[in-house]
Amino acid sequence: MEDKGYLYILKSEKDGRFYIGQTSDLIERMAAHTRGSVKSTKNRRPLELVFFKSFNSKSEAMREENRLKCYKKTKDF
Repeated sequence: MEDKGYLYILKSEKDGRFYIGQTSDLIERMAAHTRGSVKSTKNRRPLELVFFKSFNSKSEAMREENRLKCYKKTKDF
């Protein structure tokens, strides 16, 4: 059985942009973003968690992440 997965959206308080991600450990991933350990958000801190959703599996969370990222590319998100 797969681990539970989480989809999350962060908003940069520095530039107002959004970051979409997924993880199996939301608390640890948020700590990594806060520490500046995540390359893609390191220079966009501070970050605010604006949305998260849990899924029954990490693969479900990954599918939703990809869907939202594709949507984000086509819209002014």
